[in-house]
Amino acid sequence: MADIFFSSYKVEDRSYVSFVKREIHNLIAKSGFSSMRAGELDIVVSELLSNVIKHAGGGEVFYRISNEENNNKVFEIYCIDNGPGNNNIAKMMKDGESSSNTLGHGLGAINRLSDFFQIYSTTHWGTVAYAKIFMNEPPKKTIAPKNSIHIDALQVCMPGEEVCGDGYCIKKTNDETQLFLGDGLGHGPNAHEAVSAAIDAFKECSEIEPEDILRFIHQKVRKTRGLVANIASYHHQKKQWKTCGVGNISTRFYEGLSVRKVLSHNGIIGLNIPAFMNTQILADTDYQHIFMFSDGIRGHWDLHQFPSILKYASPIMAGAIFKDYSRGNDDMTLLVGKVN
Repeated sequence: MADIFFSSYKVEDRSYVSFVKREIHNLIAKSGFSSMRAGELDIVVSELLSNVIKHAGGGEVFYRISNEENNNKVFEIYCIDNGPGNNNIAKMMKDGESSSNTLGHGLGAINRLSDFFQIYSTTHWGTVAYAKIFMNEPPKKTIAPKNSIHIDALQVCMPGEEVCGDGYCIKKTNDETQLFLGDGLGHGPNAHEAVSAAIDAFKECSEIEPEDILRFIHQKVRKTRGLVANIASYHHQKKQWKTCGVGNISTRFYEGLSVRKVLSHNGIIGLNIPAFMNTQILADTDYQHIFMFSDGIRGHWDLHQFPSILKYASPIMAGAIFKDYSRGNDDMTLLVGKVN
C-alpha cells in the first residue's frame, strides 16, 4: 500500500460548507460509488460539516478515497475543530438529543450510514470526528489473526501544493510487516519525486534488516534531491520490532501511556548516510502502539494530554495529535499502528 494523501479545507463559515460538499460529491461521483451509496455519503458529509459550523463556528475537514487490500474503495473523512467540545458524546449519539435546539438526528444518522464512525471530544478542547464508508459491502467483521498489525495514516500536503513530499508504504512478507515513512527534502514536485523513488526502491528491496533496506534505498535515489526516512519492521513469530532511521522522521512506541522514543541517525538518504547504522530492537507487548511521523508534526506531544484516548481507534488518535501539533506549513504525515 502506497501513500494517498487527504485533501484538506478550512471550513470557516456556512459559505464554505456548500463548496466543500460539492467538491466531495464530485469526487465520489467520479469514483464509481452507486447513486444510493453516494446519497448516503452526501448525508454523512453534510451532517459532519454542519456540526463543525453549528457547534464550533468552523474547523478543518480532511478526506480521501483509497483502496483497501481487497480493492474495495473506501471514503474517509475527518472533521476537526477547536470548539467548546462535549464530554457526553454517547448521549449526543442518540436520536433526539441536541445541544443546539435542532431535531438531534445528526450524529445518529452519521453512525448508521457509516461503516465505521467515532467521535472524540472534551470540553474546552474541541472535537475530532472520523467516518469511514466502503463503496461495496464492507468486509465481514472477524477476529483479527493473532500478531497481525493494522496501520492507519493521516497525510496532508503542504498548503498550496498538489503533490505530497512525504510518502509511506506498507509491505508484508511471510514473517514480517515492514513500514516505510519518508520525507523528501523541501516540498512540492521535487520532494515528491525523491520520496516516490524511495518507495519504489522499498518495494523492490529484498533485504530484511532495516539498516540494509535504507542502504539499498540510498543507492537507488542518488539522482533525486534526497530524503529522510525510517523503517520499522515487525516480526510476527518473534513478536518484536526492529527500527532504523536517517534524519528527522520520528518513531515512538507506547505501551499504555509509557513511551519509548527511537533515535535516528544524522544524514540524508541519497546524499550522505553514516557508514555504521544501528538497528534498534523492541519486544512487542500487549496494548502497544507504534507512531511514526514526519517533521510536519511537532514532536512535543504526549498521549497523556488526551484523556481516555486509548479507548479509541487509531484514526482518532492520529486526528487528535494532528489537531494540536500539525505545523500547517509543511507536508504532514502520521502513521499509527497496533499489533492485535
